[in-house]
Amino acid sequence: MAQRHMDRLTSFDTSFLANEKANGHMAIGAVLVCDGSAPSHEDFVDHVSSRLHLLPRLRQRLVYPPLRMGTPFWSDYPGFEIASHVRRVTLPAPGGEEEFRALIGEVLAPPLDRGRPLWELWLVDGFADDHFGIVYKTHHAMADGISAVDIGTLLFDVDPVSEPVRAMEPWHPQRPPSHGDLAARAANGIWATLGRALRWLLRAAREPKRAGKRAADGAAGLREVGWALTKPAPAVPFNVEIGPRRCFHWVGCDLDDMKRIKSALGGTVNDVSLAVSAGALRRWLRDTGIDTDGLELRALVPVSIRAEDEHGNLGNRLTAMRGPLPVHVADPVERLRLVSAAMDDLKASKQPLGAEAIWGLNDWFRDFAPPLLLTPTASVNFSTRLFNMLVTNFPGPQIPLYVLGRELTGVYPVGFLAKRHALALAIISYNGRVNFGLLADPDSIEGVERIAGYVEEEVAELTAAVAARAG
Repeated sequence: MAQRHMDRLTSFDTSFLANEKANGHMAIGAVLVCDGSAPSHEDFVDHVSSRLHLLPRLRQRLVYPPLRMGTPFWSDYPGFEIASHVRRVTLPAPGGEEEFRALIGEVLAPPLDRGRPLWELWLVDGFADDHFGIVYKTHHAMADGISAVDIGTLLFDVDPVSEPVRAMEPWHPQRPPSHGDLAARAANGIWATLGRALRWLLRAAREPKRAGKRAADGAAGLREVGWALTKPAPAVPFNVEIGPRRCFHWVGCDLDDMKRIKSALGGTVNDVSLAVSAGALRRWLRDTGIDTDGLELRALVPVSIRAEDEHGNLGNRLTAMRGPLPVHVADPVERLRLVSAAMDDLKASKQPLGAEAIWGLNDWFRDFAPPLLLTPTASVNFSTRLFNMLVTNFPGPQIPLYVLGRELTGVYPVGFLAKRHALALAIISYNGRVNFGLLADPDSIEGVERIAGYVEEEVAELTAAVAARAG
């Protein structure tokens, strides 16, 4: 579906706005590292500007109907200025990784301004070595992990083209909606909802068996979600009130190593990533004096339901599962087996259908009063009662990409910190590597860099186990 002026947000998109509370900001993004010297600011701005027409959402902002009756709309923003979204900054001397991490924390800390389009790009130069960085940040209401990858792909080329495209597509923003326009659209939305309800009833009458099966599956899923609510996630040190600061650490490993592990020991690459994450967290928890015996953390694991023909479309096409992080298991092979079996059970369960049913029900009423229905649902969905931390894993392109002739050598994904979640782990594969990005509140959790190091050690242990079986 094309991105149009006055598209309406789904209830799931809007949940990321509703759940942005206190210091829990719902921005996601990526830290990108490229070889070579940084392009000039003018060339980089021209490069980005020349492609904005491919994603109209990047020049749109949120507008709300009167009395916030219903979810907001995306409206063309005539006041859009590229300089407010694409910026350049130089690292202080000596221009090393420590200075880069400090800058990333400063960029990720503040919330995005909802009065403008919800994205930023920072071009970072001043490195001691011959490379430069790009920090990308967008609101989760605008993009999920897959569509964020699509945005990044639009910024890059598959060939090392060194010159920016100077010719810009002319942009003619639509007139911003008046208060009356928004009121009329809200009223039309209510009639549209009633029309959808009538069409659903007619289809159910024509195909009662199919309607009955869908209703039964949805009800079973809702029961499973309800049962999950009765079993709260365990209390751990990173489920605390978080502050405004952010820190970011990253680590990478070979995708081929992960594939060899899953082929020899079972599961999927995603299962291996979860097991590795659980092992790294186990080590960190034990470092901090936490008894991990019998302890199993729960991860919020987003699962994409985006079809192939939906790539390039923004918004969220996700459902969520509560995946296990068995930090009580010392043996990495056994830990992987448990994770793989549990994820297979979750995929076979009705839990994803239950999550979809909840958001589908919210979408039925999104034209009425989401503050009454959506906010409680969003609060539950992101509650520490259900999960301890976000662990998200999305595939990226497996070919090298370039920006103005410079190769993109590293992509490190940035998750989000919801309220009372001081740690998030995002994972992405790119050009033969699997990269882990750890976002944390440094005032609530110490030693995040050790978790990154432990990820490497866990991959090494599983790789050694594969070699031992082969020998």
